[in-house]
Amino acid sequence: MAILVSGGAGYIGSHMVLELLDRGEKVVVLDNLSTGFWWAVPPEAIFVQGDIGDQALLESVIAEHGIVEIAHFAAKIVVPESVTDPLGYYHNNTVKTRNLLESAVRGGVKHVIFSSTAAVYGEPPVSPVPEEIALNPINPYGRSKLMSEWMLGDVARAHGFTYVALRYFNVAGADPKGRSGQSSPNATHLIKVAGQAALGQRDGLTVFGTDYATPDGTCVRDYIHVTDLARAHLAALDHLRSGGESLTLNCGYGRGYSVNEVVAVVKQVSGVDFPVTYAGRRAGDPASLIARADRIRDELGWRPEHDDLEEIVMQALAWEEKLKTRNAT
Repeated sequence: MAILVSGGAGYIGSHMVLELLDRGEKVVVLDNLSTGFWWAVPPEAIFVQGDIGDQALLESVIAEHGIVEIAHFAAKIVVPESVTDPLGYYHNNTVKTRNLLESAVRGGVKHVIFSSTAAVYGEPPVSPVPEEIALNPINPYGRSKLMSEWMLGDVARAHGFTYVALRYFNVAGADPKGRSGQSSPNATHLIKVAGQAALGQRDGLTVFGTDYATPDGTCVRDYIHVTDLARAHLAALDHLRSGGESLTLNCGYGRGYSVNEVVAVVKQVSGVDFPVTYAGRRAGDPASLIARADRIRDELGWRPEHDDLEEIVMQALAWEEKLKTRNAT
């Protein structure tokens, strides 16, 4: 038997694959390489290039490899893009998740770990944000993920499998061993973009919005190291395997940093005072998103090991340097 990782050639999915392989699991990766990279999949994993919307392929993979567990990462994730292309996001994130769930039911899958998002909260009235608060996403990305959460819960109740939906806050950093990181050249992640600016790969950095109701007027986010996040998925998998009930949990540290604070740390760690310009708000960006993160610790026994912004930035910069070498060859 093996665990299927959809989107396992992408940023977060590739880190999950590494963590699974590190503890001796058999892993099958399904990825269409629209944003992922074939070289991000270790040779120890079985790689199938294809789309999660292709149900015939998905059901063939499930049957051939005896898949009973799926970690579902494949998705579009850029908030401003979702505002201009809502149909693309509903198709890719919601319709294709529906297809994946149908194939999982047909194939007898027992457990699903779903990559959700803090964007389901919209503009929350309290901070930190608890899981039980009313959900009110303000962009199509968040709505596409919330619709998928609803489907997952309904299908699990109807067909007897269990799941954990993990609501990510802002994922950042790279594998501490230097094996993977955020590799998309046009990614919109703040730390990624700031790192590229520090290394001279961009002319500078643009900060969108300085008039939010936050201490310095810029957006505040809870940044979680990608390896800590991958290990939260391992804890979720162990929970389900031991007979645990279905759960929906926040993944964050419970502390936020503003855009200006993050930029200052990137400048400090890199030693480069790169140019910063300021522009108006981007569509769909909430002012502040900070996780209330006690439930994941209580339910899964998860404990972060990389809760340090300087470490996150340092490893992100190291990965950018490695990418420069890869892209030059």
